[in-house]
Amino acid sequence: MPTELDEYEKRILAILQVDSSRSNAEVAKEIGLSEAPCWRRTQRLKKEGYISAQVSLLDRRKVGLNTHVFALVKLSAVGRSNLSEFSEAIRQFPEVLDCYVLMGSADFMLRIVTRDIDAYEQFFFDKLSKLPGIQDVNSMVALSEIKSTTRLPLETMR
Repeated sequence: MPTELDEYEKRILAILQVDSSRSNAEVAKEIGLSEAPCWRRTQRLKKEGYISAQVSLLDRRKVGLNTHVFALVKLSAVGRSNLSEFSEAIRQFPEVLDCYVLMGSADFMLRIVTRDIDAYEQFFFDKLSKLPGIQDVNSMVALSEIKSTTRLPLETMR
């Protein structure tokens, strides 16, 4: 069971999820703590898994990944018995950024990025459609991005 977060810890998380490169001194000053207690709290948040990673977010278009696809995957009745096999196969595809198990008419939702639509077509025919147990794949190409964030709404936790 997670430890209850105090207001200082919530503020540390809010600051770091916007910019994890901020120094401990900057964070401490902004939240009104001295550096040592701020550092201890941040270390505890890391140790307990509240901070799971500190990464740099890349602009997919600047690195040439211009096509963003959402795919709804439905498995056949036989395929459903192999959910873990499908899940493990999907984890091996670097094009798949996110994969969610769904309730409803589809079994999985995938978020996929590729260089262009031709690269998605190749991914679809060479990798995705060859996985066992797939009954149907409904691919939707995103035309534009209205909102994309990694920031969790911590302010709603009060």
